[in-house]
Amino acid sequence: MNLIQQYPIEKMGYNFIPAEYLPEGKDEYYLRFQQNPATDYRPLTKTEISVLKSNGNRCAKWENILVRDGIDIHLIERCTFYGLVRIGRLEPLFLEFSEFRTAVGLYNCLIVSCDIGNNVALKNVRFLSYYIIEDDVIIANVNEMSCTSHAKFGNGIIKEGEEETVRVWLELCNENGGRKVMPFDGMLPGDAWLWSKFRGDAQLMNTFKEFTQRQSDTRRGYYGTVGKSTVIKNTQIIKDVKIGSHAYLKGANKLKNLTINSSAEAKSQIGEGCEMVNGIMGYGSRSFYGVKAVRFILGSFSQLKYGARLINSYLGDNSTISCCEVLNSLIFPAHEQHHNNSFLCASLILGQSNMAAGATIGSNHNSRGADGEMQAGRGFWPGLCVSLKHNSKFASFCMITKGDYPNELNIPLPFSLISNEVHSNQLVVMPAYWLLYNLYAILRNERKFAERDRRKEIIQNLEYDFLAPDTINEIFTALHLLEHFTGEAYYKKNRLTGDKAAFIEKGKFLLQNQSPLIGELEIRAEGFEHSERPVVLSKVQKAYDIYKKMVLFYGTLQIVQYSEKNSIFSTATIAKNLYDSEGRLNWVNMGGQLLPENKLKYLLTAIKTGQITNWNDVHNFYRGESASYLLDKQKHAFAALLELLEIGCNDFTKDRLIQLLNTTLDSKEWMVRMVYESKAKDYSNTFRTMVYDTVAEMETVTGKLEDNPFIRQQREELVVFKTSLEAYIKKITPDF
Repeated sequence: MNLIQQYPIEKMGYNFIPAEYLPEGKDEYYLRFQQNPATDYRPLTKTEISVLKSNGNRCAKWENILVRDGIDIHLIERCTFYGLVRIGRLEPLFLEFSEFRTAVGLYNCLIVSCDIGNNVALKNVRFLSYYIIEDDVIIANVNEMSCTSHAKFGNGIIKEGEEETVRVWLELCNENGGRKVMPFDGMLPGDAWLWSKFRGDAQLMNTFKEFTQRQSDTRRGYYGTVGKSTVIKNTQIIKDVKIGSHAYLKGANKLKNLTINSSAEAKSQIGEGCEMVNGIMGYGSRSFYGVKAVRFILGSFSQLKYGARLINSYLGDNSTISCCEVLNSLIFPAHEQHHNNSFLCASLILGQSNMAAGATIGSNHNSRGADGEMQAGRGFWPGLCVSLKHNSKFASFCMITKGDYPNELNIPLPFSLISNEVHSNQLVVMPAYWLLYNLYAILRNERKFAERDRRKEIIQNLEYDFLAPDTINEIFTALHLLEHFTGEAYYKKNRLTGDKAAFIEKGKFLLQNQSPLIGELEIRAEGFEHSERPVVLSKVQKAYDIYKKMVLFYGTLQIVQYSEKNSIFSTATIAKNLYDSEGRLNWVNMGGQLLPENKLKYLLTAIKTGQITNWNDVHNFYRGESASYLLDKQKHAFAALLELLEIGCNDFTKDRLIQLLNTTLDSKEWMVRMVYESKAKDYSNTFRTMVYDTVAEMETVTGKLEDNPFIRQQREELVVFKTSLEAYIKKITPDF
């Protein structure tokens, strides 16, 4: 039964804050007047009231309509007012936005207890209550735009007197809610990761909850707001929504309990057919054409479009989801997901990822409950029609070929190509596939991600380079595994017995010496798939060599950057300054920001001991670590070099550095050549060229290979790279 209560019409627009939640000595407007402290309003004159009445306006208490000097009272027609309404200056002007024109003024509206700024155009707003609208705003053809006294604007808090059951949670990474977090305006991917990750630490979880509850004011009585120069038109329902400046909302069906961050430099948009409830939109974000989003955070300059569904999920900055369905997932920045038949559920994706059509990530639970999940490092790329079973885990930059993968996977080799060979009933993993066969794509994506990062406030430094502390550490893991599996295959083929140490020693010897015996071995991996079928590694020697080449390239470049930036050219001084007695440290990806594991432990301890007392302190920590990241990365690179070369700090001499620089130049030349050859396949493959009758037709459609801007850019950078290395070698001072 619907309980419809009746009250005298005179009470319409009053008692916004229930009496039991009004502080002593305060009235229902005390928070409203803090939100809009302007005091330059005056009562209507008798003449103005007469004009308003003659224009078809109605009000029970004209004394509660206040205006600013300079108002043209004739610009208010056929409106009904309740409660305290304050109206700014209205002038005989029309406002135009995107070829939509409407006159300044208030026309055909029912307005309950609102503040309306200067030169605002309100037209056909059937019910507008408890909103503060700033200057130069257009609102036209809206059915309902209202705010309640307990509005939370998408934040996961509870207001005074509310039960815990009304709190909004985001159930990230797992469908059973075991990793749920409380959303808040300004929540970063690192915050969500910290909260969802360390679930066994009850003190930490309670502290995060306290941080969030204190992040927003829990008092009742805040009005909804619309920032200056925002345009809202042809929208059905807007309830409990905080809207920034210069936003554009058109044709939405329902917007409820939201914060829409927007500014002149980062304009946010919501378009036709969207239904968005219990969420927070970052600056410059966009949603249009039938989007459904419930319990969500949308990062800055990210977008949902063409019927995308985002539910119980966090989508990081600079990302796009088009058509697809995403549930219970935490996705770090620079994610791409298109095509209506892509599905992502219960996953932690560490960014720079791409979901192909037909990919189904999360449909196959392997227990009696919906508690499975998947974790994937940077650059995750499941191909067409890939189906994965939870739980699964992947290192950075793994590509998965088309297929239905019947078992859980744990692939620790970065840059790999993973294939399910049904005809031979085996899983085949090609380590370092991207480095060997598609450098064009990986280097172009690296550049693309950086260029698309449009954030105006950078709190977390995002790493886009494919060679960074996280991937380098994974490469070291891969080198040890390849040595182990190669040695084990040798022992098995020759019917020898040995332990893991013996396998590693033999495998390392064979791989370092590029033994032809490796070509005779079937090298199998262990622990990569939860099954009894074989997991075969292909092109192991090539992968081993390119992995090492990339570590040398990364390490040498970072040393050169450190040396040039600090004008230090003595190898002894470089080694002294970059040396870390702890060696190559473990690192974590915390929302796209890479961080040494020991610093993460410090952060967690500081939170629990009260040194860090709120989310702003956490974000200041991110800023501090972003500032020190480059030096931390350079120290990591130096440690990686020493470990790979198996030398000590004192062995880092001028001759050694010059040798590394020459090797790095060779690697750069090879990389530029491979970029060209990767793209050249598109021009030589007969199955790609067969749709063109002539070369001229093909080049008109696809462009000439030699004119490819990325290839030309790479070649130009190689010339500069070579010149700068030659100049740098001359700067290196003798060892003392």
